[in-house]
Parts: sequence; C-alpha cells; structure tokens
Amino acid sequence: MSRREIVLGRVRRALADVPTGDTAYADAVTRDYLREHGTRTREETTALLAENLTEYRAVVHRTDADGLPALLARLLTERGATSVLIPPGLPADWLRAGEVTRVHDRATSTAYELEKVDSVVTGCAVAIAETGTLVLDGSPDQGRRRITLMPDHHICVVRVPDQVVSSLPQALERLDPARPLTWISGPSATSDIELDRVEGVHGPRALEVVLLGGR
Repeated sequence: MSRREIVLGRVRRALADVPTGDTAYADAVTRDYLREHGTRTREETTALLAENLTEYRAVVHRTDADGLPALLARLLTERGATSVLIPPGLPADWLRAGEVTRVHDRATSTAYELEKVDSVVTGCAVAIAETGTLVLDGSPDQGRRRITLMPDHHICVVRVPDQVVSSLPQALERLDPARPLTWISGPSATSDIELDRVEGVHGPRALEVVLLGGR
C-alpha cells in the first residue's frame, strides 16, 4: 500500500461511525469569531498594513498611477538591477520609464534562467493589514509562483484601497482555494540554524511594496 492509501484508510476508519446525513462540517463549526480587531477607516487600514510590512523588514513606498513608472524605474536603478522578470499580464505602462532588460516568463523558462534575473515586479491578489501579508494567486499580473522565488529582489504593487483588507477572514473570502496561493510576510528568512536570522534562503532577500493609490 502507498502512504496515500494508508492515510485515506485511516480517515475512512475514523469516520466509519458518523451517521449518514450528519450535520455538514461547514454548518457544525461555530464561526462567531471576530472578523477584524477594532474598527478602522480605509486610511487607517492601509497605514496598519504599511506598519506591519515594515516590521517584517519590507520597504514600503507610496505613489499614484502617474508616479508609478518613475518609482519602479528608480527602485530598480537603486538596486543595480540590469534585468527584471515580468509576468505575462503585468500592465505595460508600469515599466515604461525603465531601461533594464525585460525578461518574460515562459513555460520553457528554466530555474537556472530565472535565477540569473536581478528583480521581479508583480501585482498581488490581496494584502492583509493585521498580519502584514501579501497574497499572490497566480493571476496574469502575478505570474507563476516560481518567478517570485528565484530573483533576489521582489517589487510587489498593491492597489489601494481595493486590494487591502483588515483581516485573514476577509482575505479568505476573496481567494479561490483552487488557485496556487503564495503568502508573503516580508523577505524570505529563516532562523532554523542556531536561531540566527538568514534572509534569502527560499525566496527573495529584498521585498519592496508599492502602495498604489487612486483608481
């Protein structure tokens, strides 16, 4: 027997005495917990997101649609990036002011090719203020999960206020669990080895978040 068959067999045995027609799990579990902690305006929610992102060692910037191309160009220049990886659905005007080489992610792109790219720019699906978490779901402006794990520098653009929510329950309502979800809380880091924090082990060493205001 495979491990999968062993696990499923144990599940079946554990559920063997459950009566047919028993209350569905979705109805049986009490869900009267707080949906968010406190009451905040949209501006306060965005400020909390920025505060928690900074706490996670991400660098936060604010701009509007007119200023976004120049800001992205400046961030890439300051990073010394000569190439930037872009997902297939990233708005073309976001990088119109930059002069770095644009690398398009393709199905044939290898991990070795992606690792050589200096930076990646993506959008996001939702940002959670209370936890300082960005969630990517593989939409066209975010691309496949691996393009945000290989380059050492990730710039994530969050549309404010549309993509900002206060809490995890509010975020889950917006997400499709069947999509490939990537949850990002600051730059990639681990303290597994003697409790010393090491960044860039399993993802980008540097995370910059642009809060994009306006519609």
